[in-house]
Amino acid sequence: MLASLVAKEKTLAVIGLGYVGLPVALEMAKHLKVIGFDVKENRIRQLQQGVDPSGEIDKSSFEGRNIVFTSSIEVLREAAFFIIAVPTPVDEHNVPDLTAIKAASATVGSVIKKGDYVVYESTVYPGCTEEDCLPVIEQVSGLTRNSDFKTGYSPERINPGDKVHTIASVIKVVAGGDAEALEQIAGVYELIVKAGVHKVSAIKVAEAAKVIENTQRDLNIALMNELSIIFDKMGISTFEVLEAAGTKWNFLKFYPGLVGGHCIGVDPYYLTYKAAELGYSSKVILAGRYINDGMGAYIAQKIVKHVLLHNGNVKEARVLILGATFKENVSDVRNSKVADVVRGLQSYYLQVEVADPNASSDELQHEYGFGLVEKPAGHYDAIIVAVAHDEYKAYDDAWFAAITKPHALIADVKGIYKNRIPSRMYWSL
Repeated sequence: MLASLVAKEKTLAVIGLGYVGLPVALEMAKHLKVIGFDVKENRIRQLQQGVDPSGEIDKSSFEGRNIVFTSSIEVLREAAFFIIAVPTPVDEHNVPDLTAIKAASATVGSVIKKGDYVVYESTVYPGCTEEDCLPVIEQVSGLTRNSDFKTGYSPERINPGDKVHTIASVIKVVAGGDAEALEQIAGVYELIVKAGVHKVSAIKVAEAAKVIENTQRDLNIALMNELSIIFDKMGISTFEVLEAAGTKWNFLKFYPGLVGGHCIGVDPYYLTYKAAELGYSSKVILAGRYINDGMGAYIAQKIVKHVLLHNGNVKEARVLILGATFKENVSDVRNSKVADVVRGLQSYYLQVEVADPNASSDELQHEYGFGLVEKPAGHYDAIIVAVAHDEYKAYDDAWFAAITKPHALIADVKGIYKNRIPSRMYWSL
């Protein structure tokens, strides 16, 4: 397979052209014939114009690539090596939602041929690829895995907004349904991953490795968030404590904050779901999720208490939230925990305005029921700096003072204004 792809006798297809699939497709298209497939017609039209809807990849990265963007099943039939990179979210009950990945599996099943390869990159629980996804391909195609077609799993490690840890510079974990598949799939990824690949013995191992990467981060951040709650009651600065503790060589540097997005705030639920299916009830992992999922409400309560103490009438109080995306310097608002802060404040009838230089007001309105203000217009009783966008780092004490009341609170979630706001009350996690 690898030799045929390199000789451009066969074509590679990437199904799902979001944060994960698009970088993979464009990198592969430096070396191979590639089909970029997505069911969203508007996304395909933008990509055909060299525009990344996510704003992560610039127009120059589309130039000189051997790639066709399409939503046509007929075009997809030309491929022989399929990479599936579609979203795997959780539903409103934090149960894994496999709708997209099963639909993508059915699509591949409708076009796959004997001798073809299919590799999954979407984050799932251990066992999902072999127990839930590949059976769909087999049912639709009438083919049998590992004999009629080869299988594999190579978890994505894309970090939105990160221009350093790119697909080429981060080691790629690779698993195959058998030894032949492992070698061929590893060879394909070695074309684009300069850091190299790490081969594992089974698809379940690769799935597990991916899901615990973000589970580990989630738990460490949960510890920091719980410490911030404790230290706030003690009247000491969490960031100062962490700075002091960080002088020890083996202290791990994590920080408190809102934990949203489509990775850290989601992946642990895939692991605990599978554990529960096997009869084990997670204790530590779900405890971390409980803490992190509650931080939006915690921040809202701090603001409400301040308003009650210094204003008295919450219905007249105005609060400005700076930042609505799930992390700094990205446009993605999926699973943004800023929405929890907004809902928490509105439940006490405060007037809430949200501003963000990167987010789409229409998308926020559709997802969460609130939009963005074009320009903050004071005077506010509190400002919450919820996301550490680069644009906010230049703001100073005078800027905050100009749009707030004298009794206002500046709630700096990420601590980017430490020791820089003397004229207003200041609080951070």
